[in-house]
Amino acid sequence: MKFEPIPQHLENLGKIIVQCCFDVHKNLGPGLLERVYETCFCYELSKRNVKFSTQVIVPIIYDKIKLEEGLRLDVLVENEIICELKSVDTIVPIWEAQLITYLKLSKKRLGY
Repeated sequence: MKFEPIPQHLENLGKIIVQCCFDVHKNLGPGLLERVYETCFCYELSKRNVKFSTQVIVPIIYDKIKLEEGLRLDVLVENEIICELKSVDTIVPIWEAQLITYLKLSKKRLGY
């Protein structure tokens, strides 16, 4: 399967997202609840005039039917980039699968 390169505007937006994450982590440090990091991350996005939505429901479309299964994106930036925030010491494979699932179901190209 061949994919087109990520468009430059998404690459630029990705850099802003990563910088927001670094700023939050630098200011708060480790060990807090995910919700605290999400709130501060969204504040950092808003300071940069970046639009976002939180807790976005992702439906499953199967057999031409929309199934509500309770899947939610933590933050959707500019309706383009999925941000799944974790407050953990180690990333485990299930969270990678979670992000891949969200990307496929939402037909988005980029996620963090």
